[in-house]
Amino acid sequence: MKKFFVYSLALFYIFAGANHFFSPEFYLEMMPNYLPFHELLNVTSGLSEITLGLLVLYERMRKLACFGIILLLLAIYPANINMLVEALEGKDFGFPIWALYARLPLQFLFIYWAWAVRDVKFSEQDMDHKV
Repeated sequence: MKKFFVYSLALFYIFAGANHFFSPEFYLEMMPNYLPFHELLNVTSGLSEITLGLLVLYERMRKLACFGIILLLLAIYPANINMLVEALEGKDFGFPIWALYARLPLQFLFIYWAWAVRDVKFSEQDMDHKV
């Protein structure tokens, strides 16, 4: 089960990061106006997510990667709040308001997920089971 949570965390962030390049307009729209260089921030965030997702796969780097994910989630939290505030003011992001509210505490679940797998080590026995 530990492997599942580690691999799913890695895949989640790799795909989320790639999505910054496939659907940049989604991320650019949610950024607060007070932040400069929206396109650069989008690219940086996407590359960070991909990199951290890959690093989660390496046991020696897992703890650092998980702390990086936690910091990234905290850094982007204002964009999630901004998205809700703008939606409440009438902007249509294509999501119901309840989903934007639900997204806020969900970020803390993602933080917990990264925290929970930060020290996961696979045993030699796990590594011996090759397909």
